[in-house]
This record gives sequence, C-alpha cells and structure tokens, in this order.
Amino acid sequence: MTRHYDTIVLGAGPAGLTAGIYLARAKVKTLIVDSGIAGGQLILSHAVANYPGVAETTGAGLARTMLRQAKSFGVEVITQSEITRIDLTGPMKRIEVEDEGDFEAETLIIATGGVPRTLGVPFEDEFKGRGISYCATCDGEFFTGKEIAAIGGGNSALEEAVSLSRYASKVTVIHEFDHFQAQPWIVKEAEENPKIHFLMNQRVRGFEGNGTLATVVSEDKATGVVNEVPVAGCFVFIGYEPNTTTFEGILELSERREILTDDQMQTNVPGVFAAGDNRQKRYRQITTAVADGTIAALSAIEFLHGRAAA
Repeated sequence: MTRHYDTIVLGAGPAGLTAGIYLARAKVKTLIVDSGIAGGQLILSHAVANYPGVAETTGAGLARTMLRQAKSFGVEVITQSEITRIDLTGPMKRIEVEDEGDFEAETLIIATGGVPRTLGVPFEDEFKGRGISYCATCDGEFFTGKEIAAIGGGNSALEEAVSLSRYASKVTVIHEFDHFQAQPWIVKEAEENPKIHFLMNQRVRGFEGNGTLATVVSEDKATGVVNEVPVAGCFVFIGYEPNTTTFEGILELSERREILTDDQMQTNVPGVFAAGDNRQKRYRQITTAVADGTIAALSAIEFLHGRAAA
C-alpha cells in the first residue's frame, strides 16, 4: 500500500531538516528519508562555532537539535533505509524505501548533500574531526597560532590556504603535481604569502598521530624521498562529490553532477526542488544549507497551494 504525503524530503542533513521544519509548521504533511543517520556531514564537525545565535557546539549536537525540532512539529523521519526506486515522471513523485514500502507526494525536495573527495590513504578516516578537516571556514580558527597543511592545487586549495594563513602560524601546501591548476592570481597571492610554504610533486602516503593528527607523510614522486610534515591540522581540498547519481538522466545536472536550480530551488521537473550541497553553488556551509532548505520548503508550499487552487 502506497502512503501519501504532501512533500517528501530526501536527506536529513541541515537542508533537509530545515525544509521539514518549515513544511511542518505550515501544516504540510512531510516525510524525510535518509539512507544514513540524521545530520549528514554536519555530524563530522567536532566543533561548530560560526552558526549564528548558537554558542559553540558539536556538529552532532546541532544535528540532534534540528532533528528534535523537526519531529516536534510533526515531521516523520525514516533513517538508515535505502531508497530502491524513484519515479519523478508523473504529477505524483514516488519512491520505494527498503523494508518500509512505497511513498508518494505531490512535491519532492532533494537534499541528499554530498561529500568532500577524500585521499583514501591510511588513517584518513581515523583523524577526521581530530585534525583532518575538509572545511577551512568551519575549522580554521581552531588552529590559530599552529602549523597546518593544506592538500590540493586548484583554486579552492590555494584560496583556502590563504584564508587559513590568517589563523595558522604556517601553512604547508602539499600538491601532487609540480604545477598548480589554479588561476594565476591566486597562485601569485599564495606564493607571496610569507606564511605559506610548498611541497610539490608529492604523493600523500598517510597520516600519523596519537589520538589527534600530528604528521602528514608524503613521498616525492620523482625522487622517492619521504617527507614527514609535523602539523596540528590538515585541510584536504581535492574536490567535492554531490550525491546525485540517482538523478542522472532525470534532472539537469552541471558538469560536476550538481543539480541545477533557479533561485527558488526549482529543478527542471515541476514540483521537484533541490537544496543544500547537492545543487550547483559556490559556498557550502551549514548556513547556506539551511537557507536553501528554507527556500525549497517555501517554494514547495507555494507549489502545493497553486495546485490546490487549480
């Protein structure tokens, strides 16, 4: 038996939970479905200090608060359940959830987020949130006066290295090639920054530490010389992977497989909206995710009202 909702939200990160809060407060019958646990990438943040109106907290703590708030308004939440089928072809958007059954709604908000691209080297997972970060804006201030590393050679890596130099006493940029892929202006700015140093043509071999990160180990690709860089933190900027594989061939995506939307979060399929880190955008922060979720929810409400009036 198919269960009916007004709106189904795919993803229980900050964007999805915010959408759920706004929808439920507007008396829109809402279901949130996530294959993982509520919070998404937020739960990996050891400390959150730049969320307006909230004193420093943990990412997991902020996620729990968002989830509790959404449920208090009547949002139904299914987590740790895989979506096995999605059909966006008709006026009703239909999904099938493993072990839960079939669901349908007139509107769908896709807030499946994404993940920073990882190096896949030994002990990277162990030191996530304990010295390894993928967000300079989130965590840069925690390394004030300390030596850190930034891995990558594109625009984001060098821009973030410059940003991190405002806090750190030294930033070592570790890059796999002997040249940068970044624009000349940011390369020049980084090279002229006295706090920034460079290790080029390096293959990162792994990370070391006792509970928290202490060393980045890399190898010179030309000579085989192993470098052990002592650091208090390491920021990895080698790309970002949106969780949009399911929607290839269904929704319009960018070259990077990000969902394309207008400023109302509307996709190319009527009644289907996207919010958060899976859509094409420049900045990926908790605050930008909740803003997307707010707009997507309000747009879904407007869509539902328009259909009811018709």
